[in-house]
Amino acid sequence: MKLQEVYPLYLNNRAVQPNADLAVTDKYTGEIAFRTALATPDVIDAAIAGAVRAAEPMAQLASFERQGVLDHCVRRFRERFDELAYALCVEAGKPIKDAEGEVTRLIDTFRIAAEEATRNYGEVQPLDISERARGYMGMWRRVPIGPCSFISPFNFPLNLAAHKIAPAIAVGCPFVMKPASLTPLGALIMGEVLAECDVLPEGAFSILPASRDGADLFTTDERLKLLSFTGSPGVGWDLKARAGKKKVVLELGGNAAVVVDADADLDHAIERIVFGGYYQSGQSCIHVQRVIVHDSLYDTFRDRLAERVKALKWGDPKDRETFIGPMISAKEAQRLKGWIDQAVAGGARLLAGGECDGAMLQATLLEDVARDSAVYREEAFGPVVILSRFASWDEAVEEVNDSKFGLQAGVFTRDLHQVLDAWDRMEVGGIVINDVSSYRVDNMPYGGVKDSGLGREGVRFAMEDMTEIRNLVIRRI
Repeated sequence: MKLQEVYPLYLNNRAVQPNADLAVTDKYTGEIAFRTALATPDVIDAAIAGAVRAAEPMAQLASFERQGVLDHCVRRFRERFDELAYALCVEAGKPIKDAEGEVTRLIDTFRIAAEEATRNYGEVQPLDISERARGYMGMWRRVPIGPCSFISPFNFPLNLAAHKIAPAIAVGCPFVMKPASLTPLGALIMGEVLAECDVLPEGAFSILPASRDGADLFTTDERLKLLSFTGSPGVGWDLKARAGKKKVVLELGGNAAVVVDADADLDHAIERIVFGGYYQSGQSCIHVQRVIVHDSLYDTFRDRLAERVKALKWGDPKDRETFIGPMISAKEAQRLKGWIDQAVAGGARLLAGGECDGAMLQATLLEDVARDSAVYREEAFGPVVILSRFASWDEAVEEVNDSKFGLQAGVFTRDLHQVLDAWDRMEVGGIVINDVSSYRVDNMPYGGVKDSGLGREGVRFAMEDMTEIRNLVIRRI
């Protein structure tokens, strides 16, 4: 399969080729894979103006019409499945099996949105709670918030863009999107599919690769009513500070912990932690970074996990046997390699991996890592897992919470008390029992606390963020 040499951007529903200034590399070979246009501030301004004009006609689309657009996307993504997976493998360096899994999730997300497009319910509310309200009744419904701004990251360029685009269409919000400059192609193919839908009013969508310096309007423009950003905490909180009066939803970083309790199924826990710690080279905000194992299991667990990690194949992501592909850049691989080396110099023991070659970093396993080291405290965002041990359940909960992040956690246990206690006391947005922190289904509420962000994704929950309640009060006379 071969990619086009040049791809357009999408301005007010139409393919436009003002330049070919953005070169996107094959993350494994480092060679230029394709070029696409970069949006200038004038183009972004025109896109926002188009979204403002489209707000009323988008809101007036019938729910079956919005559902029809989403159903069309589902059908076309299925038809273009192999193309989408290959594009993802090239531009993100994602192993082809992981890429195929992400295309499946893209389809799921649009399918869920198509179902939810006809379920935007309201409520009738009795108001006659006292004498002064006798004869009054109320009702409310949700209406689209208006033009939205979306900024999506490099690590899931299909599905994390889908988690913004699909809910917006489902509720009738026009949008402008900035995909990550390192991986813009998935979003551009979505734009190509949306451009086939004549029912969408002009200005319903724009998908605009842009440099960070030229993209300030995505954040600061007052015509936009919502900003949804997925990416690094440093960038996200800065955007919130500059976003003005618009609603802001942030899905930011993580430092996910998984607890393996004394009664855990060891075979199952090891299998899932290998996946959760190292799939797509650990470049997920909910990838398993810290594994906290009960004393009674620790030595056996450590030795068996290290053996599995050493056996993981790393190399060309287009090879179906590859499990560890490249990180997004050699710079990021070297950054994480430096954190590993610092931890080892500080007394950590390297159990597996640790070697780096360009953008390729081996699956790495560490123990005895100092809690003040970068690889323990910060978001690794790469194929590194840290082991520690605990004696009491309270110690495990305390260690899970010993982080400025709070996105998701995993707990392997058969003890219902521990399950409910984790749900009560773990300071995270989601807890996964008998599986890893990196498990996500695309209709569940997903998001974090503390430095991991605010608001929730998941189609129905994103739709709520993209709507406002409009109340109606009726007096019977």
